[in-house]
Amino acid sequence: MDSFDVLVIGGGPAGYVAAIRAAQLGFKTACVDAFERGGKASLGGTCLNVGCIPSKAMLDSSEKYEVMQHDFADHGINVQGASIDLGKMLGRKAGVVDKLTGGVAYLFKKNKITSFFGLGKLVRQDGDGWIVDAAGTEVRAKHVIVATGSSPRELPLAPFGGHVVENSGALEFTQVPQKLGVIGAGVIGVELGSVWRRLGAQVTVLEALPGFLMATDDAVAKEALKQFQKQGLEFHFGVNISKVEQTDSGVSVTYTKKDKEVTAQFDKLIVSIGRVPHTAGLGAENVGLALDERGFVKVDGHYRTNLEGIYAIGDVIGGAMLAHKAEEEGVALAEMLAGQAGHVNYDVIPWVIYTSPEIAWAGLTEKGAREQGLMVKTGQFPFSANGRALGHGDPRGFVKVVADAGTDKLLGVHMVGPNVSELIGEVVAIMEFGGSSEDLARTVHAHPTLSEVVKEAALAADKRALHM
Repeated sequence: MDSFDVLVIGGGPAGYVAAIRAAQLGFKTACVDAFERGGKASLGGTCLNVGCIPSKAMLDSSEKYEVMQHDFADHGINVQGASIDLGKMLGRKAGVVDKLTGGVAYLFKKNKITSFFGLGKLVRQDGDGWIVDAAGTEVRAKHVIVATGSSPRELPLAPFGGHVVENSGALEFTQVPQKLGVIGAGVIGVELGSVWRRLGAQVTVLEALPGFLMATDDAVAKEALKQFQKQGLEFHFGVNISKVEQTDSGVSVTYTKKDKEVTAQFDKLIVSIGRVPHTAGLGAENVGLALDERGFVKVDGHYRTNLEGIYAIGDVIGGAMLAHKAEEEGVALAEMLAGQAGHVNYDVIPWVIYTSPEIAWAGLTEKGAREQGLMVKTGQFPFSANGRALGHGDPRGFVKVVADAGTDKLLGVHMVGPNVSELIGEVVAIMEFGGSSEDLARTVHAHPTLSEVVKEAALAADKRALHM
């Protein structure tokens, strides 16, 4: 029987990063993963295979088509007869995924990580270690890391299949739907809705909550919604779905909004109402691994479960279901196992929505800070006053800074606009070190760059923006 210092169950962002870092730290490491794409084993989990990476590839392709149709003329570039080759677009997406998943396989080989392709299942305790069924082969491990991720949540009225799809199915349409329904106005819903709207679909988004992107700052959510509606996305909030029926040609959705019943017809329906922990087949019941009432693996502040030597990280423990959060947990846990001080600061985890305009934020909203009893000051600066944004032809949106009124400590920064997925990084770095809005304002930013909007928003927190 093979024996390992560390065995990771799950090869997504949490699992493969934990395995790589553990191997770097000198542990004899293995990873067992059951993810398949196109009938073949593929490391990288949901994120690399059917989530973060392919969706961003499609967002980029569809954005180029959108810009060519509507924005090139402003630059004096005339294009006629533009069309899409959806098959080639999907092929490009698959190529990007192949490069990255292949890269993970290469990193496993480089770091001498043993891979088992198939289900990983906890079997029994063995002295100070654990026996795990790794794709049909029993192995022993001193430390077992559960990183099995999450799965799309099904709507009971609309189980996946046929014309009803989740995120992976929504990335594989072989033709652009004429009418596309999306249930759920969260990150996945608006990103995938944006892809197919740009390619020609009429998109309707149905959301049970009363408002849009309620986790971000109110001002950002309001601006983003205005921009999406301007693009042609149709939103309905506070809806209660009562019936979903599939036919040979599409899907019928009946919902109630403000006591009025409406029935809408769609060619395809994307259901994006969140994700649930993936623990099916893990063997938790075999060893007594504790799960909470929602099925998440219970852990303490050091990712330890109720069983000595078994740990859990990533989506399967709940919290923010973000690949970068999962990766950092993988690094932190591997370092803890090596006796180092691994740590993740959950207060400054960045969130990004890769639409156009992009949305990004970290830390507290103004409302959230006030609800905690904090006295705050805010600063806001628009991209419409920024030279690079104007030259680029995309002056939509703004940056908003939220700081403590007494100490000036940065509490949160919220952005909607061009390339804010990249701009949020410097804010997170400053917040990680407990920095202030003054630190952000005094940092020299290259001119002309979009990042100057971040600086100006920080200056505006003290009512001294220079260009507004």
